[in-house]
Amino acid sequence: MPGCGFLAAESEVPGLSGDLPAWLHDDAQSGRPARFAELVREYGAAIYLFATAQISWLVLLPFVLNLVFNATFTPVQFKLRNNVLALVDIVLVLFTLIWALVSIYPFAPWITWVNILYLLWVGFATALQSNITWLNR
Repeated sequence: MPGCGFLAAESEVPGLSGDLPAWLHDDAQSGRPARFAELVREYGAAIYLFATAQISWLVLLPFVLNLVFNATFTPVQFKLRNNVLALVDIVLVLFTLIWALVSIYPFAPWITWVNILYLLWVGFATALQSNITWLNR
């Protein structure tokens, strides 16, 4: 049975080129958490496509911004304890993820497809943070 999303093996993902660097291929023995391995593959593939001039900087930009906003969320939420800034940040994570998936689709549709579950999760996290912010106003 074919996998879906982050459970799919690279051979099951339509459009995944066999000529990607070795570090972007399946590594079942790595012991890394599944989602981390997928993020490395997906964001690494976008960086690889940029490095080989297959996509422009504007296509790579939302991936870079998404990583920055993702890394910012935890310190804002748990160190600063600022719900409003955390809400702004998670909305930016959602926005940049949608932007990234739309912009990369013409070049590597598999990156968009394997991120659908992640998109649903970020949507849920955004709704949750909105509720937390509203209840603690």
